Amino acid sequence: MIRLLIAAAIALVVSLIGSAILIRLLVRYQLGQPIRADGPEGHHFKAGTPTMGGIAVVAGAAIGYVASDAVGGIFTRTGLIVMATIIGAGLVGFIDDWIKVKAARNKGLSKTAKIIGLLAVGIGFAVAMTQWTAIQTTLSFTRFDYPGTELGEFLWSIWAILLIMATTNGVNLTDGLDGLAAGAGGLGYAAFMIIGFWQFDHFASYQVTHALDLAVVAAAMAGGIIGFLWWNAAPAQIFMGDTGALAIGSGLAALALATNTQLLLGVIGGVFVLETASVIIQIISFRGFKRRVFRMAPLHHHFELKGWPETTVIVRLWLMSGFCTALGIGLFYGDAVSSGIIDAVTRATP
Repeated sequence: MIRLLIAAAIALVVSLIGSAILIRLLVRYQLGQPIRADGPEGHHFKAGTPTMGGIAVVAGAAIGYVASDAVGGIFTRTGLIVMATIIGAGLVGFIDDWIKVKAARNKGLSKTAKIIGLLAVGIGFAVAMTQWTAIQTTLSFTRFDYPGTELGEFLWSIWAILLIMATTNGVNLTDGLDGLAAGAGGLGYAAFMIIGFWQFDHFASYQVTHALDLAVVAAAMAGGIIGFLWWNAAPAQIFMGDTGALAIGSGLAALALATNTQLLLGVIGGVFVLETASVIIQIISFRGFKRRVFRMAPLHHHFELKGWPETTVIVRLWLMSGFCTALGIGLFYGDAVSSGIIDAVTRATP
């Protein structure tokens, strides 16, 4: 527990201070976020807001994770692989952000280049996990044997790559309002911190070898996001950019895969799923029927164009994300009770 607190606290402080430093540097060198011309008119005033704040989140998480080892911790292969995945995806996002701010346009890496970059990150994660850790290669919901369909190393690797690609894209699509993606992502990492610590405490049932170290990674990312949110909350003084969005998304997917809760990620990250689904529905509807289901996709822009104030959209989607997180943890705990991992009656007896 001490490791979790240290990782989160140090990550929070580093991210808090780092974000402030980034704001000053980016303003000084006039490296701001270009705003898409076809976006809501109410967003045009945000042009020039410092971006790439995800650097502070990733740096804070990495430093917090490393520092936590000073308190009786041991770096594990699984924890290091997940952290390397976060950093790798963040690097892809940083390159994309850098091209945008230097060219002063809302187009960075081409879609092909970004896909190749994320594929490289996903492949690296899958190969490292299957070759250097004792990962269970099953399709899982709350534990490795539920439903427990054996995929084998090759199919599991394909599944892992697709999950990382999908989750990074989902977080990236959600990152359109001040603090929205960061808040939802922070709740997701808090959930995996609880799940990882629970699996560590019940190793025989879950067989996640490095669960405690995974909980530390999740705590570090949660702390880094909280520190960044101080400056990113509406009205944002800095945006996370693709640096933060891709790092947060890849980390959530990597933790779900490492803790054998892959399908549960869809519940915990319910807001990201809804935002992605709204884009898919809009594309299919417009291309197939020449009609729009939403006034604008992703979903948060639809609510804005309906007249909701930006802060109202953010808070309500945060509430929805909190509900999804609570539901995910509830399903995880409920499975522990129904499967006999714990005795609910005994737990409830004072």
